[in-house]
Amino acid sequence: MNGILHGWRDEMDAVRATGPDPLALYRAQQSREMDRRAIDGGIPGFELMCRAGAAAFAQLQRRWPKARCVEVFCGGGNNGGDGYVIAALARQAGFSVQLWALSQNLKGDAALAADMARNAGVLAEPWQGQRPEADSVIVDALLGTGFSGPLSEDYAQVITAINAASLPVLAIDVPSGLSADTGMYGGEAVRATLTVSFIAWKCGLFTGVAPEYCGELLLEDLGLASALFEEFPPVACRIDLDARLRSWGPRPLAAHKGHFGHVLVMGGDYGTAGAGILASSAAARCGAGLISCATHPEHLAAILAQRPEVMVHPLGASPELATQLARASVLVIGPGLGQSDWGQSLLTQALASDKPLVMDADALNLIAAQPDRYMKHCDAQPGRVRVMTPHPGEAARLLGCSVAALQADRFQSCRELARRYRAVVLLKGAGTLIDDGQRCWVNEGGNPGMASGGMGDVLSGIIAALLAQGLSASDACCMGAAVHARSADRAAQTGERGLLAMDVVEQLRGVMNDLQP
Repeated sequence: MNGILHGWRDEMDAVRATGPDPLALYRAQQSREMDRRAIDGGIPGFELMCRAGAAAFAQLQRRWPKARCVEVFCGGGNNGGDGYVIAALARQAGFSVQLWALSQNLKGDAALAADMARNAGVLAEPWQGQRPEADSVIVDALLGTGFSGPLSEDYAQVITAINAASLPVLAIDVPSGLSADTGMYGGEAVRATLTVSFIAWKCGLFTGVAPEYCGELLLEDLGLASALFEEFPPVACRIDLDARLRSWGPRPLAAHKGHFGHVLVMGGDYGTAGAGILASSAAARCGAGLISCATHPEHLAAILAQRPEVMVHPLGASPELATQLARASVLVIGPGLGQSDWGQSLLTQALASDKPLVMDADALNLIAAQPDRYMKHCDAQPGRVRVMTPHPGEAARLLGCSVAALQADRFQSCRELARRYRAVVLLKGAGTLIDDGQRCWVNEGGNPGMASGGMGDVLSGIIAALLAQGLSASDACCMGAAVHARSADRAAQTGERGLLAMDVVEQLRGVMNDLQP
Protein backbone atom coordinates (compact mmCIF):
# COMPACT_ATOMS: atom_id res chain seq x y z
CA MET A 1 0.00 0.00 0.00
CA ASN A 2 2.62 2.58 1.02
CA GLY A 3 4.74 1.73 -2.02
CA ILE A 4 1.85 2.38 -4.37
CA LEU A 5 1.09 5.70 -2.70
CA HIS A 6 4.68 6.85 -2.73
CA GLY A 7 4.87 5.85 -6.38
CA TRP A 8 2.05 8.07 -7.57
CA ARG A 9 3.30 10.93 -5.37
CA ASP A 10 6.77 10.67 -6.94
CA GLU A 11 5.26 10.58 -10.39
CA MET A 12 3.25 13.73 -9.67
CA ASP A 13 6.37 15.54 -8.49
CA ALA A 14 8.30 14.48 -11.59
CA VAL A 15 5.58 15.39 -14.10
CA ARG A 16 3.59 18.41 -12.98
CA ALA A 17 1.26 18.27 -15.99
CA THR A 18 -1.43 17.08 -13.61
CA GLY A 19 -4.45 18.60 -12.01
CA PRO A 20 -7.06 21.22 -12.80
CA ASP A 21 -6.70 24.97 -12.99
CA PRO A 22 -6.59 25.90 -9.28
CA LEU A 23 -9.06 28.74 -9.90
CA ALA A 24 -11.65 26.57 -11.68
CA LEU A 25 -14.80 25.46 -9.85
CA TYR A 26 -17.02 22.56 -10.88
CA ARG A 27 -20.34 20.97 -10.04
CA ALA A 28 -20.18 17.73 -8.08
CA GLN A 29 -21.50 15.75 -11.03
CA GLN A 30 -18.61 17.00 -13.15
CA SER A 31 -16.13 15.83 -10.51
CA ARG A 32 -17.76 12.41 -10.39
CA GLU A 33 -17.60 12.21 -14.19
CA MET A 34 -13.89 13.08 -14.04
CA ASP A 35 -13.45 10.22 -11.60
CA ARG A 36 -15.28 7.89 -13.98
CA ARG A 37 -13.20 9.01 -16.95
CA ALA A 38 -10.00 8.40 -14.99
CA ILE A 39 -11.19 4.86 -14.20
CA ASP A 40 -12.07 4.29 -17.86
CA GLY A 41 -8.59 5.56 -18.71
CA GLY A 42 -6.91 2.81 -16.72
CA ILE A 43 -6.73 3.89 -13.07
CA PRO A 44 -8.69 1.39 -10.95
CA GLY A 45 -11.38 2.95 -8.80
CA PHE A 46 -9.97 1.37 -5.66
CA GLU A 47 -6.57 2.89 -6.39
CA LEU A 48 -8.17 6.34 -6.66
CA MET A 49 -9.90 5.69 -3.34
CA CYS A 50 -6.58 4.72 -1.79
CA ARG A 51 -4.95 7.85 -3.18
CA ALA A 52 -7.75 9.96 -1.68
CA GLY A 53 -7.48 8.31 1.72
CA ALA A 54 -3.69 8.59 1.74
CA ALA A 55 -3.76 12.25 0.72
CA ALA A 56 -6.30 13.06 3.44
CA PHE A 57 -4.34 11.16 6.10
CA ALA A 58 -1.14 12.97 5.12
CA GLN A 59 -2.95 16.28 5.58
CA LEU A 60 -4.25 15.12 8.96
CA GLN A 61 -0.68 14.45 10.06
CA ARG A 62 0.46 17.80 8.71
CA ARG A 63 -2.33 19.73 10.41
CA TRP A 64 -2.19 17.88 13.75
CA PRO A 65 1.38 16.50 14.05
CA LYS A 66 0.94 15.48 17.70
CA ALA A 67 -2.32 13.60 17.20
CA ARG A 68 -2.29 9.90 18.06
CA CYS A 69 -6.03 9.15 18.21
CA VAL A 70 -8.61 9.35 15.43
CA GLU A 71 -12.32 8.65 15.30
CA VAL A 72 -13.51 7.94 11.78
CA PHE A 73 -17.22 8.24 10.94
CA CYS A 74 -18.04 6.38 7.71
CA GLY A 75 -21.16 6.39 5.60
CA GLY A 76 -22.12 3.81 3.04
CA GLY A 77 -20.80 5.30 -0.21
CA ASN A 78 -17.38 6.05 -1.64
CA ASN A 79 -16.93 8.90 0.82
CA GLY A 80 -17.18 6.28 3.54
CA GLY A 81 -14.69 4.16 1.58
CA ASP A 82 -12.18 7.01 1.82
CA GLY A 83 -12.74 6.94 5.57
CA TYR A 84 -12.01 3.22 5.80
CA VAL A 85 -8.71 3.78 3.97
CA ILE A 86 -7.82 6.54 6.43
CA ALA A 87 -8.63 4.25 9.36
CA ALA A 88 -6.35 1.53 7.95
CA LEU A 89 -3.47 3.95 7.34
CA ALA A 90 -3.86 5.49 10.79
CA ARG A 91 -3.66 2.07 12.47
CA GLN A 92 -0.59 1.19 10.39
CA ALA A 93 0.99 4.46 11.55
CA GLY A 94 0.43 3.52 15.20
CA PHE A 95 -2.65 5.60 15.89
CA SER A 96 -5.43 4.56 18.20
CA VAL A 97 -8.42 4.24 15.85
CA GLN A 98 -12.14 4.18 16.57
CA LEU A 99 -14.18 3.41 13.46
CA TRP A 100 -17.92 4.12 13.43
CA ALA A 101 -20.06 2.71 10.60
CA LEU A 102 -23.37 4.38 9.74
CA SER A 103 -24.09 1.76 7.10
CA GLN A 104 -23.35 -1.95 6.77
CA ASN A 105 -24.48 -2.07 3.14
CA LEU A 106 -21.15 -1.49 1.41
CA LYS A 107 -20.53 -2.24 -2.23
CA GLY A 108 -17.71 -2.12 -4.77
CA ASP A 109 -14.65 -0.09 -3.84
CA ALA A 110 -16.12 0.94 -0.48
CA ALA A 111 -16.43 -2.74 0.48
CA LEU A 112 -12.78 -3.30 -0.53
CA ALA A 113 -11.77 -0.36 1.65
CA ALA A 114 -13.69 -1.84 4.60
CA ASP A 115 -11.80 -5.10 4.09
CA MET A 116 -8.55 -3.10 4.07
CA ALA A 117 -9.44 -1.59 7.44
CA ARG A 118 -10.32 -5.02 8.91
CA ASN A 119 -7.06 -6.46 7.64
CA ALA A 120 -5.25 -3.60 9.39
CA GLY A 121 -6.96 -4.58 12.65
CA VAL A 122 -9.65 -1.91 12.72
CA LEU A 123 -13.15 -3.22 13.37
CA ALA A 124 -16.07 -0.98 12.48
CA GLU A 125 -18.78 -0.55 15.11
CA PRO A 126 -22.31 0.81 14.69
CA TRP A 127 -22.67 4.30 16.11
CA GLN A 128 -25.32 4.45 18.84
CA GLY A 129 -24.90 7.92 20.25
CA GLN A 130 -21.41 7.54 21.74
CA ARG A 131 -19.56 10.80 22.40
CA PRO A 132 -16.20 11.23 20.66
CA GLU A 133 -13.14 10.86 22.88
CA ALA A 134 -11.72 14.15 24.12
CA ASP A 135 -8.25 13.72 22.61
CA SER A 136 -9.31 12.56 19.15
CA VAL A 137 -9.18 14.08 15.71
CA ILE A 138 -12.51 13.34 14.05
CA VAL A 139 -12.63 12.25 10.42
CA ASP A 140 -15.94 13.03 8.72
CA ALA A 141 -16.45 10.50 5.90
CA LEU A 142 -20.22 10.30 6.21
CA LEU A 143 -21.71 11.94 3.13
CA GLY A 144 -19.94 12.92 -0.06
CA THR A 145 -20.64 15.13 -3.03
CA GLY A 146 -23.81 13.23 -3.91
CA PHE A 147 -25.70 14.56 -0.89
CA SER A 148 -28.55 16.93 -1.69
CA GLY A 149 -30.58 16.78 1.53
CA PRO A 150 -32.50 16.62 3.68
CA LEU A 151 -30.55 14.68 6.30
CA SER A 152 -31.91 11.41 7.63
CA GLU A 153 -32.41 11.29 11.39
CA ASP A 154 -29.40 9.04 12.12
CA TYR A 155 -27.01 11.20 10.10
CA ALA A 156 -28.41 14.37 11.67
CA GLN A 157 -27.79 12.93 15.12
CA VAL A 158 -24.19 11.98 14.44
CA ILE A 159 -23.46 15.38 12.86
CA THR A 160 -24.91 17.08 15.93
CA ALA A 161 -22.72 14.91 18.15
CA ILE A 162 -19.59 15.70 16.12
CA ASN A 163 -20.23 19.44 16.34
CA ALA A 164 -21.03 19.27 20.06
CA ALA A 165 -17.71 17.57 20.78
CA SER A 166 -15.76 20.73 19.84
CA LEU A 167 -12.85 18.62 18.58
CA PRO A 168 -10.67 19.04 15.48
CA VAL A 169 -12.51 17.73 12.42
CA LEU A 170 -11.13 16.64 9.06
CA ALA A 171 -13.91 16.58 6.45
CA ILE A 172 -13.45 14.33 3.42
CA ASP A 173 -14.28 16.07 0.11
CA VAL A 174 -17.08 18.20 1.62
CA PRO A 175 -18.40 18.62 5.19
CA SER A 176 -21.28 16.18 5.57
CA GLY A 177 -24.67 17.84 5.27
CA LEU A 178 -23.36 20.59 3.01
CA SER A 179 -24.29 20.68 -0.67
CA ALA A 180 -21.16 20.57 -2.81
CA ASP A 181 -23.03 22.50 -5.52
CA THR A 182 -24.76 25.30 -3.61
CA GLY A 183 -22.90 25.73 -0.32
CA MET A 184 -26.15 25.35 1.62
CA TYR A 185 -27.19 22.62 4.06
CA GLY A 186 -30.16 20.40 4.73
CA GLY A 187 -30.73 21.33 8.36
CA GLU A 188 -27.22 20.86 9.76
CA ALA A 189 -23.68 20.24 8.56
CA VAL A 190 -20.37 19.19 10.06
CA ARG A 191 -18.25 22.14 11.17
CA ALA A 192 -14.85 21.13 9.86
CA THR A 193 -11.47 22.46 10.89
CA LEU A 194 -9.97 21.25 7.61
CA THR A 195 -11.69 20.08 4.42
CA VAL A 196 -9.65 18.08 1.92
CA SER A 197 -11.43 17.99 -1.43
CA PHE A 198 -10.50 15.64 -4.25
CA ILE A 199 -9.94 15.84 -8.01
CA ALA A 200 -11.39 19.36 -8.55
CA TRP A 201 -12.79 22.21 -6.50
CA LYS A 202 -16.55 22.02 -5.97
CA CYS A 203 -18.28 25.35 -6.45
CA GLY A 204 -20.39 25.03 -3.30
CA LEU A 205 -17.32 25.09 -1.05
CA PHE A 206 -16.88 28.83 -1.66
CA THR A 207 -20.28 30.46 -1.17
CA GLY A 208 -23.47 30.30 0.90
CA VAL A 209 -22.83 29.02 4.41
CA ALA A 210 -19.84 26.93 3.27
CA PRO A 211 -17.15 29.37 4.49
CA GLU A 212 -18.52 28.88 8.00
CA TYR A 213 -18.37 25.07 7.80
CA CYS A 214 -15.35 24.14 5.68
CA GLY A 215 -12.51 25.55 7.76
CA GLU A 216 -9.18 25.41 5.94
CA LEU A 217 -9.62 24.18 2.36
CA LEU A 218 -7.12 21.99 0.50
CA LEU A 219 -7.36 20.29 -2.89
CA GLU A 220 -5.79 16.94 -3.80
CA ASP A 221 -6.07 16.23 -7.53
CA LEU A 222 -5.01 12.56 -7.07
CA GLY A 223 -2.53 12.77 -9.92
CA LEU A 224 -5.05 13.02 -12.74
CA ALA A 225 -3.72 14.43 -16.01
CA SER A 226 -4.51 18.01 -17.00
CA ALA A 227 -5.99 16.85 -20.30
CA LEU A 228 -8.83 15.21 -18.39
CA PHE A 229 -9.94 18.51 -16.86
CA GLU A 230 -9.86 20.31 -20.20
CA GLU A 231 -12.91 18.30 -21.25
CA PHE A 232 -15.05 19.96 -18.58
CA PRO A 233 -15.91 23.67 -18.65
CA PRO A 234 -15.85 25.10 -15.11
CA VAL A 235 -19.05 26.43 -13.59
CA ALA A 236 -17.19 29.40 -12.12
CA CYS A 237 -13.70 30.67 -11.37
CA ARG A 238 -12.13 32.03 -8.21
CA ILE A 239 -10.77 35.57 -8.42
CA ASP A 240 -6.99 36.03 -8.29
CA LEU A 241 -6.64 39.67 -7.25
CA ASP A 242 -2.84 39.67 -7.29
CA ALA A 243 -2.75 38.51 -10.92
CA ARG A 244 -5.33 41.13 -11.89
CA LEU A 245 -3.37 43.92 -10.22
CA ARG A 246 -0.15 42.79 -11.90
CA SER A 247 -1.78 42.73 -15.31
CA TRP A 248 -3.12 46.24 -14.86
CA GLY A 249 0.34 47.74 -14.71
CA PRO A 250 1.56 51.22 -13.71
CA ARG A 251 0.11 54.51 -14.91
CA PRO A 252 1.80 56.37 -17.80
CA LEU A 253 4.25 59.02 -16.61
CA ALA A 254 2.41 61.70 -18.60
CA ALA A 255 -1.02 60.77 -17.19
CA HIS A 256 -3.51 63.41 -16.10
CA LYS A 257 -6.90 63.22 -14.37
CA GLY A 258 -8.79 63.22 -17.65
CA HIS A 259 -7.32 59.80 -18.46
CA PHE A 260 -9.02 58.10 -15.53
CA GLY A 261 -12.64 58.96 -15.90
CA HIS A 262 -15.29 60.99 -14.13
CA VAL A 263 -17.58 59.18 -11.66
CA LEU A 264 -20.93 60.75 -10.82
CA VAL A 265 -22.55 59.45 -7.61
CA MET A 266 -26.30 60.12 -7.52
CA GLY A 267 -28.10 59.82 -4.21
CA GLY A 268 -28.06 60.81 -0.58
CA ASP A 269 -31.65 61.56 0.36
CA TYR A 270 -32.36 63.36 3.62
CA GLY A 271 -30.54 61.64 6.46
CA THR A 272 -28.33 59.51 4.19
CA ALA A 273 -25.68 61.93 2.97
CA GLY A 274 -23.13 59.48 4.38
CA ALA A 275 -23.91 56.98 1.62
CA GLY A 276 -22.86 59.51 -1.01
CA ILE A 277 -19.72 60.37 0.95
CA LEU A 278 -18.73 56.70 1.19
CA ALA A 279 -19.30 55.91 -2.48
CA SER A 280 -17.51 59.08 -3.59
CA SER A 281 -14.60 58.48 -1.22
CA ALA A 282 -14.20 54.89 -2.43
CA ALA A 283 -14.18 56.00 -6.06
CA ALA A 284 -11.51 58.58 -5.26
CA ARG A 285 -9.30 56.14 -3.35
CA CYS A 286 -9.52 53.62 -6.20
CA GLY A 287 -8.13 56.01 -8.75
CA ALA A 288 -10.96 57.71 -10.64
CA GLY A 289 -9.71 61.01 -12.08
CA LEU A 290 -12.72 63.12 -11.08
CA ILE A 291 -15.58 62.51 -8.63
CA SER A 292 -18.91 64.33 -8.50
CA CYS A 293 -21.82 63.79 -6.13
CA ALA A 294 -25.34 64.92 -6.99
CA THR A 295 -27.37 65.24 -3.81
CA HIS A 296 -29.61 67.49 -1.72
CA PRO A 297 -28.34 71.07 -1.17
CA GLU A 298 -28.34 70.52 2.59
CA HIS A 299 -25.57 67.92 2.22
CA LEU A 300 -23.05 70.13 0.44
CA ALA A 301 -21.16 71.31 3.53
CA ALA A 302 -21.00 67.85 5.09
CA ILE A 303 -19.60 66.21 1.97
CA LEU A 304 -17.02 68.91 1.30
CA ALA A 305 -15.90 68.83 4.93
CA GLN A 306 -15.37 65.07 4.77
CA ARG A 307 -14.04 64.78 1.20
CA PRO A 308 -12.99 68.13 -0.33
CA GLU A 309 -11.80 66.38 -3.50
CA VAL A 310 -15.42 65.68 -4.49
CA MET A 311 -17.39 68.16 -6.60
CA VAL A 312 -20.87 68.45 -5.06
CA HIS A 313 -23.89 69.33 -7.21
CA PRO A 314 -26.87 70.42 -5.09
CA LEU A 315 -30.22 69.25 -6.47
CA GLY A 316 -33.54 70.74 -5.42
CA ALA A 317 -36.96 69.15 -5.19
CA SER A 318 -37.14 68.87 -9.01
CA PRO A 319 -33.63 67.66 -9.76
CA GLU A 320 -32.20 68.37 -13.21
CA LEU A 321 -28.97 66.54 -14.05
CA ALA A 322 -28.42 67.07 -17.77
CA THR A 323 -25.13 68.98 -17.38
CA GLN A 324 -23.67 66.57 -14.83
CA LEU A 325 -24.69 63.52 -16.84
CA ALA A 326 -23.04 64.92 -19.95
CA ARG A 327 -19.73 65.41 -18.13
CA ALA A 328 -19.64 62.04 -16.37
CA SER A 329 -18.12 58.88 -17.78
CA VAL A 330 -19.66 56.46 -15.20
CA LEU A 331 -22.79 56.77 -13.07
CA VAL A 332 -23.50 55.34 -9.62
CA ILE A 333 -27.18 55.39 -8.66
CA GLY A 334 -28.59 54.11 -5.39
CA PRO A 335 -26.44 54.93 -2.34
CA GLY A 336 -28.82 56.69 0.04
CA LEU A 337 -31.20 57.31 -2.88
CA GLY A 338 -34.45 56.67 -1.05
CA GLN A 339 -37.74 55.90 -2.78
CA SER A 340 -39.36 59.33 -2.79
CA ASP A 341 -40.25 61.28 -5.92
CA TRP A 342 -36.76 62.86 -5.72
CA GLY A 343 -35.08 59.46 -5.88
CA GLN A 344 -37.45 58.28 -8.61
CA SER A 345 -36.50 61.32 -10.71
CA LEU A 346 -32.77 60.66 -10.35
CA LEU A 347 -33.22 57.02 -11.36
CA THR A 348 -35.29 57.99 -14.40
CA GLN A 349 -32.53 60.32 -15.60
CA ALA A 350 -29.81 57.78 -14.91
CA LEU A 351 -31.64 55.08 -16.87
CA ALA A 352 -32.22 57.44 -19.80
CA SER A 353 -28.52 58.26 -20.05
CA ASP A 354 -26.21 56.13 -22.18
CA LYS A 355 -23.31 56.13 -19.65
CA PRO A 356 -22.08 52.98 -17.89
CA LEU A 357 -24.29 52.52 -14.86
CA VAL A 358 -23.69 50.97 -11.42
CA MET A 359 -26.98 50.30 -9.59
CA ASP A 360 -27.28 49.52 -5.89
CA ALA A 361 -29.56 49.84 -2.86
CA ASP A 362 -32.79 51.78 -3.46
CA ALA A 363 -32.14 51.98 -7.20
CA LEU A 364 -32.58 48.20 -7.21
CA ASN A 365 -35.67 48.37 -5.01
CA LEU A 366 -37.26 50.93 -7.35
CA ILE A 367 -36.43 48.75 -10.36
CA ALA A 368 -37.89 45.69 -8.62
CA ALA A 369 -41.12 47.62 -8.06
CA GLN A 370 -41.35 48.66 -11.74
CA PRO A 371 -39.26 46.22 -13.80
CA ASP A 372 -41.08 47.03 -17.05
CA ARG A 373 -39.81 50.60 -16.96
CA TYR A 374 -36.24 49.34 -16.58
CA MET A 375 -36.64 46.82 -19.40
CA LYS A 376 -37.83 49.53 -21.80
CA HIS A 377 -34.53 51.33 -21.28
CA CYS A 378 -32.67 48.05 -21.82
CA ASP A 379 -34.50 47.54 -25.12
CA ALA A 380 -33.63 51.08 -26.21
CA GLN A 381 -29.92 50.71 -25.26
CA PRO A 382 -28.93 47.10 -25.98
CA GLY A 383 -25.17 47.66 -25.72
CA ARG A 384 -25.09 49.75 -22.55
CA VAL A 385 -22.83 48.73 -19.66
CA ARG A 386 -24.96 47.95 -16.60
CA VAL A 387 -23.87 46.62 -13.20
CA MET A 388 -26.16 45.55 -10.36
CA THR A 389 -24.80 44.90 -6.86
CA PRO A 390 -27.68 43.47 -4.78
CA HIS A 391 -27.53 41.88 -1.37
CA PRO A 392 -29.74 38.77 -1.04
CA GLY A 393 -32.80 40.75 0.05
CA GLU A 394 -32.59 43.11 -2.92
CA ALA A 395 -31.85 40.20 -5.26
CA ALA A 396 -34.91 38.31 -4.01
CA ARG A 397 -37.11 41.35 -4.69
CA LEU A 398 -35.68 41.62 -8.21
CA LEU A 399 -36.50 37.96 -8.85
CA GLY A 400 -39.84 38.03 -7.04
CA CYS A 401 -38.92 35.18 -4.70
CA SER A 402 -38.03 34.64 -1.05
CA VAL A 403 -34.51 35.14 0.26
CA ALA A 404 -34.45 31.45 1.20
CA ALA A 405 -35.28 30.42 -2.35
CA LEU A 406 -32.64 32.75 -3.74
CA GLN A 407 -29.95 31.51 -1.35
CA ALA A 408 -30.80 27.86 -2.00
CA ASP A 409 -28.70 28.09 -5.20
CA ARG A 410 -26.81 31.36 -5.38
CA PHE A 411 -25.14 30.39 -8.66
CA GLN A 412 -28.45 29.83 -10.42
CA SER A 413 -29.99 32.95 -8.86
CA CYS A 414 -27.10 35.18 -9.94
CA ARG A 415 -27.22 33.79 -13.48
CA GLU A 416 -30.98 34.41 -13.66
CA LEU A 417 -30.56 38.00 -12.46
CA ALA A 418 -27.85 38.70 -15.04
CA ARG A 419 -29.93 37.35 -17.89
CA ARG A 420 -33.23 38.85 -16.83
CA TYR A 421 -31.87 42.34 -16.20
CA ARG A 422 -29.18 42.32 -18.92
CA ALA A 423 -26.50 43.36 -16.46
CA VAL A 424 -23.35 42.11 -14.86
CA VAL A 425 -24.61 41.12 -11.40
CA LEU A 426 -22.59 41.03 -8.21
CA LEU A 427 -24.52 39.04 -5.61
CA LYS A 428 -23.20 39.99 -2.18
CA GLY A 429 -22.70 37.70 0.78
CA ALA A 430 -20.11 35.22 1.97
CA GLY A 431 -18.64 33.96 -1.27
CA THR A 432 -19.70 36.93 -3.40
CA LEU A 433 -20.68 35.92 -6.94
CA ILE A 434 -20.27 37.87 -10.18
CA ASP A 435 -22.16 36.74 -13.29
CA ASP A 436 -22.38 38.33 -16.73
CA GLY A 437 -24.99 35.90 -18.05
CA GLN A 438 -22.41 33.55 -19.51
CA ARG A 439 -19.56 33.33 -17.01
CA CYS A 440 -19.37 33.34 -13.22
CA TRP A 441 -16.68 34.26 -10.70
CA VAL A 442 -16.44 33.76 -6.93
CA ASN A 443 -14.65 36.04 -4.47
CA GLU A 444 -13.37 34.38 -1.31
CA GLY A 445 -12.16 37.27 0.85
CA GLY A 446 -13.91 39.41 3.43
CA ASN A 447 -15.00 38.90 7.02
CA PRO A 448 -18.08 39.19 9.27
CA GLY A 449 -17.05 42.69 10.32
CA MET A 450 -18.37 43.81 6.94
CA ALA A 451 -21.92 43.25 8.21
CA SER A 452 -22.38 46.94 8.93
CA GLY A 453 -23.94 49.91 7.19
CA GLY A 454 -22.25 51.58 4.26
CA MET A 455 -20.18 48.64 2.99
CA GLY A 456 -22.28 48.37 -0.17
CA ASP A 457 -21.88 52.09 -0.86
CA VAL A 458 -18.11 51.63 -0.75
CA LEU A 459 -18.30 48.71 -3.16
CA SER A 460 -20.37 50.73 -5.63
CA GLY A 461 -17.77 53.48 -5.64
CA ILE A 462 -14.93 51.01 -6.16
CA ILE A 463 -16.59 49.37 -9.16
CA ALA A 464 -17.44 52.74 -10.71
CA ALA A 465 -13.83 53.91 -10.37
CA LEU A 466 -12.57 50.77 -12.10
CA LEU A 467 -15.08 51.21 -14.92
CA ALA A 468 -13.97 54.82 -15.27
CA GLN A 469 -10.38 53.63 -15.70
CA GLY A 470 -11.27 51.40 -18.62
CA LEU A 471 -12.02 47.97 -17.14
CA SER A 472 -14.88 45.92 -18.55
CA ALA A 473 -17.97 45.51 -16.37
CA SER A 474 -17.10 41.93 -15.38
CA ASP A 475 -13.45 42.79 -14.68
CA ALA A 476 -14.47 45.85 -12.66
CA CYS A 477 -16.84 43.73 -10.56
CA CYS A 478 -14.30 40.96 -10.02
CA MET A 479 -11.48 43.29 -9.08
CA GLY A 480 -13.84 45.51 -7.12
CA ALA A 481 -15.18 42.66 -5.01
CA ALA A 482 -11.65 41.41 -4.29
CA VAL A 483 -10.23 44.86 -3.48
CA HIS A 484 -13.21 45.57 -1.21
CA ALA A 485 -12.76 42.28 0.64
CA ARG A 486 -8.99 42.56 1.03
CA SER A 487 -9.31 46.13 2.29
CA ALA A 488 -11.88 44.97 4.84
CA ASP A 489 -9.60 42.14 5.95
CA ARG A 490 -6.77 44.59 6.52
CA ALA A 491 -9.06 46.96 8.38
CA ALA A 492 -10.21 44.04 10.57
CA GLN A 493 -6.70 43.19 11.79
CA THR A 494 -7.50 45.03 15.02
CA GLY A 495 -10.86 43.27 15.31
CA GLU A 496 -14.02 42.63 13.32
CA ARG A 497 -16.49 44.14 15.77
CA GLY A 498 -16.90 47.84 15.19
CA LEU A 499 -15.47 47.73 11.66
CA LEU A 500 -16.82 50.74 9.76
CA ALA A 501 -17.21 51.35 6.06
CA MET A 502 -14.85 54.33 6.20
CA ASP A 503 -12.23 52.06 7.79
CA VAL A 504 -12.37 50.05 4.58
CA VAL A 505 -12.11 53.18 2.44
CA GLU A 506 -8.88 54.11 4.20
CA GLN A 507 -7.34 50.77 3.20
CA LEU A 508 -8.28 50.96 -0.49
CA ARG A 509 -5.31 52.94 -1.74
CA GLY A 510 -2.82 50.54 -0.20
CA VAL A 511 -4.57 47.49 -1.66
CA MET A 512 -4.89 49.07 -5.11
CA ASN A 513 -1.14 49.65 -5.17
CA ASP A 514 -0.08 46.33 -3.62
CA LEU A 515 1.66 44.94 -6.67
CA GLN A 516 2.29 48.03 -8.75
CA PRO A 517 5.99 48.20 -9.81
